[in-house]
Parts: sequence; structure tokens; C-alpha cells
Amino acid sequence: MNQRELFLHHVAQTSTAPLALEIVKAEGCLLFDADGKEYIDLIGGISVANVGHRHPAVIEAIQKQLDAYLHIMVYGEFIESPQVQYAKLLTDYLPVTLNSVYFTNSGAEAVEGAMKLAKRVTNRTQIIAFNNSYHGSTQGALSVMGDEYWRNAYRPLLPDVLHLEYNSFQSLDSITVVTACVIAETVQAEAGVKAPTKEWMQALRKKCTETGTLLILDEIQTGFGRTGKLWGFEHFDISPDILLLGKALGGGMPLGAFIADKVMMDAFTENPMLGHITTFGGHPVCCAAGMAAMKVLLEEGMIKQVQDKAELFKSLLVHPNIKGVHSFGLWFAVEFDSFETNKKVIDACIAEGVLTDWFLFASACLRISPPLIILEDQIKHSSNIILNALQLIKN
Repeated sequence: MNQRELFLHHVAQTSTAPLALEIVKAEGCLLFDADGKEYIDLIGGISVANVGHRHPAVIEAIQKQLDAYLHIMVYGEFIESPQVQYAKLLTDYLPVTLNSVYFTNSGAEAVEGAMKLAKRVTNRTQIIAFNNSYHGSTQGALSVMGDEYWRNAYRPLLPDVLHLEYNSFQSLDSITVVTACVIAETVQAEAGVKAPTKEWMQALRKKCTETGTLLILDEIQTGFGRTGKLWGFEHFDISPDILLLGKALGGGMPLGAFIADKVMMDAFTENPMLGHITTFGGHPVCCAAGMAAMKVLLEEGMIKQVQDKAELFKSLLVHPNIKGVHSFGLWFAVEFDSFETNKKVIDACIAEGVLTDWFLFASACLRISPPLIILEDQIKHSSNIILNALQLIKN
């Protein structure tokens, strides 16, 4: 069997038509396949490679940690410098009430831990989420996913979960003194980059405060500069009770986290003790890589360039067959008339060396979430490829 056949035969498949590109190298904003073909990466591993693939500082941090130690003990038992120093760096750039970090292996695991923490702290069971939200595929995260198509096959899921309309003031009436937490994406990702109004986000924060409900903001995709600020919630002048991070958190390595006030987080230490545990969460190599990536993000001024790069994309993505361009920072959902059109555009782009994809709850929308280091020439070239693909379909 060749590599493709081995991939299809031995690696568990999640769709009937995987992209099946055999990538052998990645650098900056570029990917290279086994035939030496170059691709501009417009999705960055789904908002993972914010500082680019294999940034030298990240590689150096990984190599340095490899020489010290790999896994030595389950999370939270030993004092491991990469965990400690990364937690300190993160909290230095967060509101004072977000001062205690629980590292996990992924964003979905961060969701699971945050829901447990909310129940434990409030002694309530009801969880409110929103339609067209995505928080991961584990059973708890799936319970708060906002689409029945994905939930239905795995029922029964968590009880006492209520799904509301995002960005609806009427929905806020359902948040009451029996609600443990509200979990919301700061900007809905898989709905096609749908941002709420500032007024709604502030009303959501106010309602949670009034009812003693914990507000969990999922910034697994919006975090680390994607929106033009370090954290998405900064655009709305609010802060959550619990913050969820993942994707770019690890600088290309697997890492997630939920962050809260230490007073709340200490609920995991007794009744029962070891109230939330993980073997590999906060792996020292992942934390070293993530910390290096965050320092690069802060020191090299990448976030300051986001808006100009976003404006360039917007100015170029104009075509009669584009129904709309939904965006927030360097993050776009380019809307067409159907999934069929979108798939043709995606396939044509890949054939021409531009990697893009679609959104789970917005299948007619093409995804653009490149590394924040993408160059002006790469923006122009990839936009031209998208427009040329549309022109070919039209003709």
C-alpha cells in the first residue's frame, strides 16, 4: 500500500472525503506536500498556527525542554517550570480575577473542566449554551454544541442543558438563579465568524452577575490575537468568570486551558480531593512551546498588523458571486450561494496551491484564518486564486 492507502485503511476517518494531502513540511505560512508542491495556508491548522508554522523561537523552546525532561508526573503534583512560567505569563495579561490556570490536553477538555467547575462552585446543574455554537466533540462538550445534527446520534447526553439564540436579548430572560453557567463563544466560529453586539455581550455579563451564574467564554479560536486584540472579550469591555483557551495556546503543540479565580479553582482540592485530574494536561514540552509562541506574539507586534491585513483581504474579496464576507480581525467567512459552490471553490484553490476549508454550521462559507504573519503578497495571491476559482465556476 502507498501512504494514501495506508492513511485511509489504518487511520480512523471522520468523513467520507478527507482532504488527504500528504504534507511533509510546514514553514511560516506555507505547507509543502510529498511532491514538493507549495500551499499558502489560509486556515493555520484551524487557528492554531497564529505565529506561523515552526517559528524559530518555538522550535528552540521545544528543543531546550527536550533536553530537560518530558512527562514526569500527572498534572499538578510536581512543580514544573514550563507550566508555572506559562501560567504566570497568561495571567499577567488577563483580568485580576483570571489568576489560576488549569492546563489540559485540548480545548474540548478545557470545556469539560469548566463545566465541572461551574457545577461545583454554584451547586447548580443547569447549563445554558447557544445555537450554532461549537465547543468540542467529547460528550460533555457535545451536549453544549449548538446543532442537533451532531448531537442526535449520541444521545442521551448531559441533562439540564438549554440552548438559546445567540445575540438575542430575549434569550437572556432564560438565565435565572438555577443556572450554573452560560457558555458562549466570544465570536461564534463554526457559525461563520458571527460576532454579537457589544450591548448584548454586556447585557449577558450583567444578567449572569445578577443571577449568580458563571459566565464561561470560549476563546479557543478567538484568543491570541485572531480578532486584533490579544483576547476577544477585550472588544466588548467585559471579562468572563472562566476563560477557555486552546488551539494557538500551544504554539503548534496540543494544549488547552481553563482559567478562573483561584478561590473558585480551589473547589477541586476537596470534597472530593483530586476533583479534576489529567495525566498529560500541561505537558512540559507543550507549555514551553506555547509560552515561546505567546512571547513572540507579544514581542513581534503581530497583533498590531491584524487590522491592516484584514482590510486588505476585505478590499480584494469582491465578486458578484460572493454573497457576503463575515469577519472579525484576521478571520473571515466568505459566503457563497451554496455548499456546492463553496466546495468547488475550495477544490480549485487547493489545486492552485491555496489551502482553505468550510465551516461546520455555515457550509456555504469559505474559511480564512491564516497565521497572523501572512504577508501582503500572500494575501493578494490567495485572494486572486479565490476570485479566479469563482470566475471559472461562473463560466
